Amino acid sequence: MGETLPAIGRNVDSYSYRVPLGVCGGIAPFNFPAMIPLWMFPLAIMAGNTFVLKPSERVPGATMILMELLQQVDLPKGVVNVIHGAHESVDFLCDNKDVKALSFVGSDVAGKYIYERGAKNGKRVQSNMGAKNHGVILPDANKEFTLNQLVGAAFGAAGQRCMALSTAIFVGKSKDWIPDLVKRAEALKVNAGHIAGTDVGPVISPQSKTRIQNIVKNASKEGAKVILDGTNLVVKGFEKGNFVGPTIITDVKPNMECYREEIFGPALVILTVDTLDEAIQMINSNPYGNGTAVFTTNGAIARKFVHEIDVGQVGINVPIPVPLPMFSFTGSRGSFLGDANFYGRAGFNFYTQLKTVTQMWRETDATDTKAAVNFVKQL
Repeated sequence: MGETLPAIGRNVDSYSYRVPLGVCGGIAPFNFPAMIPLWMFPLAIMAGNTFVLKPSERVPGATMILMELLQQVDLPKGVVNVIHGAHESVDFLCDNKDVKALSFVGSDVAGKYIYERGAKNGKRVQSNMGAKNHGVILPDANKEFTLNQLVGAAFGAAGQRCMALSTAIFVGKSKDWIPDLVKRAEALKVNAGHIAGTDVGPVISPQSKTRIQNIVKNASKEGAKVILDGTNLVVKGFEKGNFVGPTIITDVKPNMECYREEIFGPALVILTVDTLDEAIQMINSNPYGNGTAVFTTNGAIARKFVHEIDVGQVGINVPIPVPLPMFSFTGSRGSFLGDANFYGRAGFNFYTQLKTVTQMWRETDATDTKAAVNFVKQL
């Protein structure tokens, strides 16, 4: 769909429409090995492009299953392609002159590197990176609903998602709910993901586990309180697994490492303030802008929060406000580099470019203005 404006000058009309870029590429992380590639190549090929996808080297299997499904529906060969590997494969996509656009989801370090290297080579790049997502709990919120939502959003997927609600700000008397939050977190079952009834699975690697453990230890050294510590959890039958149980840290201050860094594990840091204004100021001072949520039954409070918060995706009583694909994933500030966000209308615009036509058809060139109605005479 484009735009049309007739008669912009004498006998002159103008119109625009969107055209494909050509070859596009995607670099996906480990944590959602099917969903995130599905943010990328379906929209790219719908817009008329071909696509080269590099899945995470830790979890390539899900991408290959998607490729088998594409074969089953007879997608022509060469429309969607897969390249495996790590750094060399990333550099190939960043440097190859035929790749016109790159989509990336992952860590800050990798995201900045890909954005800078890809842009240096003249490519469009959209880079979704890290986050520190805050949930603001007002005293008038529905207590049971809110606590259940916090537990799911903080510890689901073992906290390994850029939209995890990893930071809770309790406003005023709502801080009295923290002990009940701990009880709910303690009740979660930590086990291997294929075991029935598991709530929290392992983190991705030994290195990730060690990093989480170190951040939690440092929180105590900096004066925070680890009121629920799952960092030394051992799961029977999987003693060498990369398991970290639900962990809750209170008395956190904005200067502490556990607040500044994205933990990317099942750890929830808790801060307390007296007013909503303090909570908003704290969130807006944080460099990340991926997602945030407010829990309240007061519509005026919710409206104030929406209009004053500087975060790209906002939930009202929704802890993980990831939009459906008809809207765009609109992370902002330190969580995103690029000019057009993922999927939705912004994503379609990312995978296309505008072509504008200005045309002149002079009236004087229409010399034969009499319509012929006799078929034989026309022949």
